[in-house]
Amino acid sequence: MENRRDFVKKASVLAAGGLLAGNIQAASAASVQGKAKKVVGLQTYSVARELAADVPAGMKKLASIGYSNLELAGYSDGKIGDIAVAEYRKIAESAGLKITGAHVNPPGREKYSNSNKDALYEWWKKTIADHVTLGVRSLVQPSMPIMETHDDVKMVCEVFNKVGEMSKAAGFKWGYHNHSNEFRRIVKPDAQPPAEGAQRPRGPQGDVIYDLMLAGTDASLVFFEMDVYWTVMGQNDPIEYFNKYPNRFPILHIKDRLILGESGMMNFETIFKKAYANGLSEYFVELEGIRPDAGMTQFEGVAKCYDYLANAPFVK
Repeated sequence: MENRRDFVKKASVLAAGGLLAGNIQAASAASVQGKAKKVVGLQTYSVARELAADVPAGMKKLASIGYSNLELAGYSDGKIGDIAVAEYRKIAESAGLKITGAHVNPPGREKYSNSNKDALYEWWKKTIADHVTLGVRSLVQPSMPIMETHDDVKMVCEVFNKVGEMSKAAGFKWGYHNHSNEFRRIVKPDAQPPAEGAQRPRGPQGDVIYDLMLAGTDASLVFFEMDVYWTVMGQNDPIEYFNKYPNRFPILHIKDRLILGESGMMNFETIFKKAYANGLSEYFVELEGIRPDAGMTQFEGVAKCYDYLANAPFVK
C-alpha cells in the first residue's frame, strides 16, 4: 500500500502530465478586471485570526474581494466568537454577505453511546435553534467521532440520522465534513485469519470508515460535505466517490495545499465538472496554514483563491 508521501508524489507527476491538475493560474486581485460575479462561498476558518480583530471591517473586506456566501466557524453557546448570533448575522448582511452554512462541533470527545446520545441531542437542539437565527441552509459537523469498531460507526450513524431529522424539521439540512482519517479501515472482530499455509489476501483489508458512514446514514437526512483536498490526502479520488454516491455531496470544500491551483496536485476542473453534473448546490473555499510569519495575510490568501475561481472557466 502506498504511503501518503508516495501518493502525493504520484499525484504531482500525473498533474504535470495534465491528468489531474486544472492549469488555470491564480491571478492577483489587481489583475482581474471586472470580475465575473460568481457565487463563491468562504469558510470563515480561513480568516479566523484576522477576522476576529474587527469583524465588521473584515466582512466588508471579504465582500470587496468578491465572496458572496459564508460558512461560519467558531460557534459556541449562542455566539460566534464573542458576538451573539443575531448580531453576527446583521453584521454579515450589512456587508452584503449571506451566511448560508456553519461548522459546529459538539463538546467533548467521548465515544458516542447509549449513555450520552440524549445529551448530544439536547446540545444539538439548542445549536439548531441558534442556527435558525443565523439563517443557514446547512449545518455541518467537521470533526470525526471516535470510531474504532463497526458498532461505533453504527452508533455514530444513529446519532447523525437523528440530528439530521432535527435539522430537517428546523428547515435546513445537516451534514458531515471529512478529513483524512475517515479513510482508515476497520476489520470486523469475527474476521477469520487465513488458514495456515494459505496465501494471504492482497491489498488493504477491512471496511473504509467513510463508506460505512455513507451506507449507514439516511440520504434524506444526512449529506456529506466532501473536503476534496483531505480526500486526496486520504489517498482517494473524489471523482470515484462522486460516481459511487452521486447524490450525497451537494456541498464541497474546495481546498489545496495552500492557495488554490498552486500545488499542481488537485484536479479542480474535473472535480467541478462532475460535481455540477451531480447537482452541486454550493461550495466553500477553505484556506489553511497561513501563519503570521507566512509572508501573506489570511485576507490576501483568500483573495488569491477567489481570483483563481473567478478566472476558472470550469467554475460557474
